[in-house]
Parts: sequence; C-alpha cells; structure tokens
Amino acid sequence: MKESLSVAFIENLSKKKKEPNWMKEFRLKAYETFLNLPNPQFGPSLDFSFDDILYYKKTETPKDSWKDVKEETYHTFCKLGVVDAEEKYLDGVSNQLESEVVYHKNKTEKDIIFCSTDEALQKYPELFQKYFNTLVKYDENKYTALNGAVWSGGSFIYIPPNTKVDRPLQSYFRIDTESLGQFERTIIIVDENSELSYIEGCTARSYSKNSLHAGVVEIFVGKNAKCRYSTIQNWSTDVYNLVTKRAIVEEKGQMEWVDGNVGSKVTMKYPSIILKGDDAVGNCISIAYAKKNQILDAGAKMIHLGKRTHSNIVNKSIAKDGGVANYRGTTRITKSAIESVATVKCDTILLDNISKSDTYPKNIVENKSSQIEHEATVSKVNEEKLFYLESKGLSEERAKELFILGFVGDFKKELPMEYAVELNRLLKE
Repeated sequence: MKESLSVAFIENLSKKKKEPNWMKEFRLKAYETFLNLPNPQFGPSLDFSFDDILYYKKTETPKDSWKDVKEETYHTFCKLGVVDAEEKYLDGVSNQLESEVVYHKNKTEKDIIFCSTDEALQKYPELFQKYFNTLVKYDENKYTALNGAVWSGGSFIYIPPNTKVDRPLQSYFRIDTESLGQFERTIIIVDENSELSYIEGCTARSYSKNSLHAGVVEIFVGKNAKCRYSTIQNWSTDVYNLVTKRAIVEEKGQMEWVDGNVGSKVTMKYPSIILKGDDAVGNCISIAYAKKNQILDAGAKMIHLGKRTHSNIVNKSIAKDGGVANYRGTTRITKSAIESVATVKCDTILLDNISKSDTYPKNIVENKSSQIEHEATVSKVNEEKLFYLESKGLSEERAKELFILGFVGDFKKELPMEYAVELNRLLKE
C-alpha cells in the first residue's frame, strides 16, 4: 500500500532512519518548498502524478558479502554483470535496490571513506554536514526540493589529500518495484593532490506505470585533484529520469563527466562544472540515444570563475524510430575568468525521417580575453554508404549498427572497459 507524501510521512521516514533533528527539519523545509515550486518551464512535458509514486521502500539491511544478501537480490545483480565487474575491475562497490543500499564493499586498503550516504550521516556527522546541500541547494527546482525531502541511499566518498585510488569505485542503482521513486543522494570529496575514478550504472524493470528517479550529486574537487565520473543509465521506458549533478573545482583541479543516456521515458540531465580555481579544467563527453517513445533532453553546463580555466563539451545525439534526443547546455565565462577557453561540439545523427533532435545552446563570454568555440552538425545515415554495406551482405539493421558504433567511438574511448562493453551491448539491442 502506497503512503501519500505528507509531513507525517517525512517525519516517520526520518525517525526510521534515526536521523538527527536538523535533518528532519531540513526534510520538512524541502517538502514545503517542493509543494510551492512549479515543474520546469522548459524541456519535455512531465506527465505523471506525484500521488502515484511510492516514495520509500526498504528491501534489506546492507551486507558486505554476497553470501548474506537475499538470493533473489544476488541473482538480479549477477544478471546485470555487477558481481562479475566487482571482482575484475573495481576497488569498491555500493549497490542500491529501491530506496536503500543492499550491498557495499570497500576493497581498497587506502585510507578513504566510502559508504552509503545514510551511513555517512551517522558515522561522520561533521564532515557530512560540511558538504551536504552546499553545492546543489534544495530550493533550486522542484526535484532538488523533492530529493531534499525524501532522499535515501546514494554514496558518500571522501578521498584524503595525496591519495590516488588505483581502480574505480562503483555504485549501481536498480528499481524493481512498480511506480517507485528513487531519490539517492551522492556526495564525493576529492581532496588536494588526490585522484578518483567513479562509475555508476542505472537500470529498472519495465512496468506499465511510471516510475521516478530524481537523484542529486555533489562533487568537490580540491587543488591539483582529479575526478572522473562515468555513468550509463539504461532505465526502462516508464522511468522519468530527472537528476541534478554538479561539481566545483579548485585551483588546477580537473573534473570529467562521461555521461551515457540510452534509457528512460524522459530524461532531463545537465551535469555541470563550476571552475572556481585558477587553471581549473572541466570536460564533459556525453551521448543520448533516443528510440520510440523516448525523449532525452540532456547536455552540460560549464561556469568559468577562475583565470585561465578551460572547458570542453562533446555531445553525441542519436534518434531512431521517432525518438527525440536534444542537447541543452550553458557555457559561461564570467568577467573574472580572464584568458579562459571553452569549446562546445554537438553532433547528431538521425536514423530515419520521423525522429528528431534539437540543440539549445547558451554561450556567454563576459571578458574580452576569453573565447568560446561552438560547432554543431546534424546528419542522416548516408544512403550511399548504407547501400555499399548492404551490397557486401550486411542487413540494413547491421549496417546502421556499424554507423552508430563508429559515431560514438570517441565516447567509448573514455569509458572504463566493462562499461564500454556494456554500451556496445545496449547499442546493438
């Protein structure tokens, strides 16, 4: 039975989680804001009812051994390739099913913090409160407010100074329940002279009713530090994927988003980087592949504050069978960001005559010593090349598949090996 979203529900949720009073008050303040904010006034129509969403479902307490996880849960993550990837490629994993982390393991011996966000609130309250809700404010939009009110799960990572994590850390988010809302909160701090590669996967079982994913990610990159955040979301086509992801980068730090969107009914996602420190660098390479009944409105934001900062956005959009794959982005070089450089490149390929892709760029330069370069292309599958491949014995679908794999080649190069393999599989499907 679904419990409607209310003050009583939020107070009970905070009580279940044994949270401090300040968090309960924060949740209530965010809930009040959520009620008063409208849906976004841009992008796709959001045609679902908040009354139909299940806002919290706990499946089991977190375990650090697959032997202790419920058999059904274990088999779910096995089929997704998560268990195998942990053994071969990763230094730590956190797997969330529905509203809570069900399996977590930190395999690296380095002195880092890697745990669920709920656990971090309990174990590291001062560090948690220092960063929580500082980069993505609860009142930014209706869905950051909703996340603030009902957040549950997610990953908390702190990499201390002068520390390099040798292999990636990974989180995987899975929805198995009809009409579920998943509202994880992820906070990552990479301190001075440190490096982290973090990868994320997202999937859901398909139902006839809509589900909602409204996560929030806050990333803090210190002086001379590096962070790479790679994700492939393959939500089922009944999921509204409405997330807010933001990073802030100090002097000579580097932040990279590698962002793949090949699932969901509607996606609105624009990972952003604030280049605060001098000589900071931000890169975002993303792909959106929209098929029938999908609208993927994705892109990136780069805000230059520091001197001599550099940013680069590369966006690949593919649309097929009437799908819509849009790029929406902002690049702003402020008055203080002298001698800064930004580049934006948007490439789109349409695989038929009924699909659609639009570009909505906003490029702003506020000083005369900086520059922005913007390049955009839209093309259809070349009929001559298609005919040539078919004359060699390939089917039309196989020929188009080769076009797609070639088109996203730059994106695949940036992915960890196991995610590049997964992307190939998804594109072939």
